[in-house]
Amino acid sequence: MHMADALLAPAVAATMYVASGTAAGVSIHKLKKDDDAQKLPTMAVTAALVFAGQMINYTIPGTGSSGHMCGGMLLSALLGPQAGFLSMIVILAIQCLFFADGGLMALGANVWNMAFYGCFVGYYLIWRPMMHSRWFAGMGAKAGQRARIIAASVIGCVVTLQLGAFSVVLETSLSGITELPFGAFMALMQPIHLAIGLVEGLITAAVLTFVYESRPELLREADMTDGAVSAKRSLKATIVILAAVALVVGGGLSLLASENPDGLEWALFGNSDAGYAENMGLDEDDFGVESRAADTAAAIQEKTAFLPDYAFANSDTPAGTSVSGVVGAAMVAAVAVLICLAGGFFRKKRAAAAK
Repeated sequence: MHMADALLAPAVAATMYVASGTAAGVSIHKLKKDDDAQKLPTMAVTAALVFAGQMINYTIPGTGSSGHMCGGMLLSALLGPQAGFLSMIVILAIQCLFFADGGLMALGANVWNMAFYGCFVGYYLIWRPMMHSRWFAGMGAKAGQRARIIAASVIGCVVTLQLGAFSVVLETSLSGITELPFGAFMALMQPIHLAIGLVEGLITAAVLTFVYESRPELLREADMTDGAVSAKRSLKATIVILAAVALVVGGGLSLLASENPDGLEWALFGNSDAGYAENMGLDEDDFGVESRAADTAAAIQEKTAFLPDYAFANSDTPAGTSVSGVVGAAMVAAVAVLICLAGGFFRKKRAAAAK
């Protein structure tokens, strides 16, 4: 769902930067008093895992399309909505600047569409209410909690991806791209992202169930009363396993990613070369809005992206994909650690000044 700059008018792109920036500012403010020592390694490894997970496009059978996870629901369930949102910003910014995935001018819109809904709408309206509900209570404490995790993951991912897909349609419509009639574009975007959301929900449920079984205190809003579940693994072991999964996914399984276009590209350009529909039938080399702002953003991105499209420049070797997965995951983890360390430094500084 990473939008290209050509899909947005500069005014719409600027508005989305303001919206996403405001949400980031509120998140930073709310995290000022957060001193959870476990958040540093958890934030680093889960952000790396989401980066790696986004590299794997899974085929949507019978459509000629593919999808990849967004990760907002997963991060907010483990870190809380504010830290999850900031982690998603790190992931999307690194993808944009160093791998040319998504436009730089469109980064504010991509943060809103892929992070805001999953982290805030998904957490406050779906995850937290469902985790505190009596759904599946008759199954027993542990089984009921597991069932709520699965249900909240699937429902949350489906709903938030639908919202994100609708926002893409709305943003392109407001940008005045006449080649994309609102109704026709929405009729393509919503169903394909319903399928993508279902798969992401199952992936999210699998990861969160593993965390619940391993270290239940890492899961936000998990029921820790009545002996619902006890930890099976140490925190260190859990973090190491998740880190190993991130490396395997980013460095190895990413080579198996579907070559079909993702949901947004499929809606715009179709996949007629593989025998499927043309959908909106846009020309991949000439579509959307041209602007000086987009040209400037593209020039900056061209200079910063050292592994464009997750590959070595001017090379088709699969090693480029593996290196991109490992390097990108490491970069995301490192930045997440720096954010946590910086937050801790300023909290201690303020505490010392208040004495």
